[in-house]
Amino acid sequence: MEEDKKRSGGKRWFFLGLFSGILACLILVTTLLRSGTITLLPSGEAEDSAVNAKSIAKLENLEQAISKHYYQADEVTQEQKEDGLYKGLLESLDDPYSVYYTKEEVAKLNDMLSGTYGGIGAYISLDETYNIAKIAGVMKDSPAEKAGLKADDLIYKVDGKLTDGMSLDDVVSLVKGEEGTTVNLTIARKGEDDYLEIKVKREIIDAPTVDTKVLDNDIGYIEVAGFESVTADQFREGLSDLQSKNIKGLIIDLRNNPGGDVDVCVDMARQILPKGLVFYMVDSSGKKTEYKCDGKNKLKIPLAVLVNGNSASASEIFSGAVQDSKIGTLVGTQTFGKGIVQTVYSLTDGTAVKITTANYYTRGGHNINKVGITPDIEVKLDADAYQKDGTDTQLEKALEVVSTKRK
Repeated sequence: MEEDKKRSGGKRWFFLGLFSGILACLILVTTLLRSGTITLLPSGEAEDSAVNAKSIAKLENLEQAISKHYYQADEVTQEQKEDGLYKGLLESLDDPYSVYYTKEEVAKLNDMLSGTYGGIGAYISLDETYNIAKIAGVMKDSPAEKAGLKADDLIYKVDGKLTDGMSLDDVVSLVKGEEGTTVNLTIARKGEDDYLEIKVKREIIDAPTVDTKVLDNDIGYIEVAGFESVTADQFREGLSDLQSKNIKGLIIDLRNNPGGDVDVCVDMARQILPKGLVFYMVDSSGKKTEYKCDGKNKLKIPLAVLVNGNSASASEIFSGAVQDSKIGTLVGTQTFGKGIVQTVYSLTDGTAVKITTANYYTRGGHNINKVGITPDIEVKLDADAYQKDGTDTQLEKALEVVSTKRK
């Protein structure tokens, strides 16, 4: 009996240390969307905290039940159980964008942010209608494109594992893997009577996030697939190259662009916007942070920006700034509507936590979260025509708009 009391006391301090530790060792790291600081609580129970004597006692009982009755208890490590506690705390927020990262997941996140990683070359976002992950877009000449994956494909299973109830980050983690290995995706696609089984071989993806060309009537075209660390420089180089060719107008294509690093987005916006706000955000304490542009690089030729339902987050910051500043015309369909910002903080043990920390507002003060941005000219993509011969009705309308305004 005395030995049981000692074990129980040891577990109590284990659980208390587990939860107070997560608060005590938070420090700043490079982030997915933005960076910041956090006010740390002292160790011990905080007022209105889930970490209290009752919850610690219950955790002790749960761990005892696992140890005594779970038929594979010996195969579950202490690290796995601890990670499960941390993940559960973040999942309790019922926010698909707030996530706890293990050491391995942090490494994968850093690879993804660098623009070079092992994967299939697809952008994955959350389909809020069905609350499961979907393909938001595929990179040109990527394994995903070659395998036949398309934007709006719903990811029903990954290697036989149902994605229903998984966080977006968990699905991405399953899809990514070592170069040369294969991942099997079970896809639900609109217009198909049954699920599609698509196998994709993973490769090292050196993400070309920006693609440029010159269209008819000397109109420049820049497609931006995502806002990653390499994107701002790629955009700057692409825009400079097009301007050296004396383009008379510009189309920026943000369709199927799920967003990314907010600092990259602001850098790009400053390369074309007039003087004023790019956007601003308001955090949980009501603090307002503004991101501004000096207008020195204001674009002086007609501009159109293409958007659709998969244009989200940083894409909406960029397109909203263009629309509100009246420097260009938005063409396409209603955007996704992700007007919230996440901050990633690291822990000293190599793990990390990503938390939704603020709402953002467009240059004109519009809160677009769960609403999206309505284009100036609404045009649906004729999917049948596009499949038949590559006719892009949205791009054609943007080209018409810019060509009409060209000098």
